[in-house]
Amino acid sequence: MSPAQAVVAGKRLFPRVYSCIIVPVMTRTEFGLLLRPVLDEICGRELDASLAEELNRMFPLEGTVCRSILAACQAGDAEGWICDREAGGVRYGRVLKPTETTDGFSVDVVQMREITGPHHLHPNGEIDLTLPIEGAPTFDEHVAAWVVYGPGSAHRPTVTGGCAYVVYLLPEGAIEFTK
Repeated sequence: MSPAQAVVAGKRLFPRVYSCIIVPVMTRTEFGLLLRPVLDEICGRELDASLAEELNRMFPLEGTVCRSILAACQAGDAEGWICDREAGGVRYGRVLKPTETTDGFSVDVVQMREITGPHHLHPNGEIDLTLPIEGAPTFDEHVAAWVVYGPGSAHRPTVTGGCAYVVYLLPEGAIEFTK
């Protein structure tokens, strides 16, 4: 019996039916805990194509870890502490500073929609996880997944084909923006 059908002595038991959306509360600390399996895997590793292959195998986009990271990005965004800045159409923010807890990696989250971001260098490399929000976004012409740039690499991050969160893991938080 539905609430609308429930009647006692001529009165509805549930006069109004409400629907609600439950959005999980997420903290920066909890966000870091979600990344722990990834951090354990990348700590001390060379940042190269073989690491990207291994991350994509171990933590596929449709797997529990990546789905949890996406949900955390959405919750943190709704709460206003992820992507809390905006410049040139790119929303971004540093979620975690490089500390012993993060094995020396900083964690930035950027939201991009059909845009090319600012050129920058990766003195120590960069590990990226592209999480689709809508459409079928690519990041630097890579399908949504893990991408690894080695030390000394540079690029203009570009998302086409939709909207995505990009989670950046930067050794020692090192990044150099160029003009």
